[in-house]
Amino acid sequence: MARSFSMRGVQSAADRAVQHARAWMLETEPGSRVHDVQLDPRFQHRGVDLLWELPSGEVRGIEVKGDRNATRRRYFFELVSNLEKDTPGCFLYSGADLLIYVFLSQGELHVVPMKAAREWFLPRAKAYSLKHAFTQTGAIRYTTVGAVVPVRDVAEGVPGVIRVPLKRRGGAKEAVAEDEAPGPEAPQAQETRARD
Repeated sequence: MARSFSMRGVQSAADRAVQHARAWMLETEPGSRVHDVQLDPRFQHRGVDLLWELPSGEVRGIEVKGDRNATRRRYFFELVSNLEKDTPGCFLYSGADLLIYVFLSQGELHVVPMKAAREWFLPRAKAYSLKHAFTQTGAIRYTTVGAVVPVRDVAEGVPGVIRVPLKRRGGAKEAVAEDEAPGPEAPQAQETRARD
């Protein structure tokens, strides 16, 4: 089942996801700095949204995705960014070190090592269904194609995945290793777009 999105709704989810990612990074590494490079063409073609400058001087590239669905426990790994122009999806080409995937309605932030996730996924790609999402920007409509992959599969197959319950007003929550998190819910159609 395909889903349609307006660019305004997509951008709102992307902005909120980036805010959560930034807050998590700054809390995780006090003294670090986060640079937003979403609009910088040098980083757009590398699939990097944020640069995380650690106190040690190390800089990590971060790709951020936001998911607005209230019940889903599945990732949307973007394989084709724009089907009409035949452009590859960021999951395939991103030079990011980490994929920070924010389930906005569920209040969870997932940190996924990008290279390890890609190496795990590619030999198994045919095992996962593909979904199409349509995005409208003014008069232009384009199609994005991605694989729908249960959170549990990634947590079991990719070392280093963590789940972070987002802070709610009135209290903090602690990070939990993904393998300690509850399992995925029943499959549903995917509806994820953070930017592009």
